[in-house]
Amino acid sequence: MRPPKLNYLPSKPRQPKRHTLGLIGCGGIAQYHLTAAKSFGVEVVALADVNRTAAEKRRDEFYPQAAVYTDHRELLARDDITVVEIATHTAIRSGQMRDALNAGKHVLSQKPFVADLNEGRRLAALAKRKGLKLGVNQNGRWAPQFAALLAAVRQGLLGDIHTLDMVLAWDHTWCRGSKFEELHHLILSDFAIHWFDIVANVFDGRKARSVFANTAYAPNQDMKPPMLANAVVNYGDGLATLGFSAYQSFAPQEYLCCVGSKGTLRGAANVCNLTELELTTKRGTVKIPLQGKWFPDGFRGTLGGFLRAIEEDCEPTIGAMNNLRSLELCFAALASADTGLPVKPGAAKSARL
Repeated sequence: MRPPKLNYLPSKPRQPKRHTLGLIGCGGIAQYHLTAAKSFGVEVVALADVNRTAAEKRRDEFYPQAAVYTDHRELLARDDITVVEIATHTAIRSGQMRDALNAGKHVLSQKPFVADLNEGRRLAALAKRKGLKLGVNQNGRWAPQFAALLAAVRQGLLGDIHTLDMVLAWDHTWCRGSKFEELHHLILSDFAIHWFDIVANVFDGRKARSVFANTAYAPNQDMKPPMLANAVVNYGDGLATLGFSAYQSFAPQEYLCCVGSKGTLRGAANVCNLTELELTTKRGTVKIPLQGKWFPDGFRGTLGGFLRAIEEDCEPTIGAMNNLRSLELCFAALASADTGLPVKPGAAKSARL
């Protein structure tokens, strides 16, 4: 049995010179946005951040000729910018997205997209009225293990999906003392949104009935948010289970197993470093080698696919409405963790992130 050919590598823009980018938000994650743009030969002509030094640092590292602003509205006033990437915190991003859309720019938002489902729908409706693309940088879809899993599901290799299990043990205490530590649910919101997004896409076309989630503090934990969490998404005719142990875990490991009517796909390795998956069908078992890494390929995947959607005038696979399905699962998990009860996706309209 030979490894199947899976179409999962990031796509590239066909006309990179057609797009002129501006970036709002120049914190730590900005380097990956700029690395992706540079890899495609796409020009970034302006950067904005309330911290001018941060914007100047990113400019000097990647695009020395780019302009720097402390007011994002000055960047949006430029006629030469066609696409704006917004990598600020969720609390302020919605207003900036609205400003960018009203300025006639296509917008690629950092995740989580919004903290309120109705606000997300309003932004999606605004983009549609303006004839613009609005996407979400859900970059985990192009992590090799997830990209290959989604490709296998799309290509029908696994048949009807029965279960999806994803478990991680790693040390997430790097954010101690940062703004991330102030998040009410650091693990289930800012981090696990990637995993909820994979669940929503593996079970694409099926409506989840409920989400049940738990959080806990590790013994002697010295960080504010709970660093242990799990969640079960019940589709009635399928289950997804997620497990996160994020406090000072030794020997970090990531595990995934997707079982379907025609096959099982599984893999385990150091977190974000899976180099192969194992596919088993009635024909036998085969190893599928993986190419690339989440960083930077995840960001190349989101930007490349988004720019292709602009070129082809089609809805991005990471479009805003698509992303709201993932947020429904995430928000339900947050509400469940707070109440101790299962929550129907869509019932929790907003989230205390």
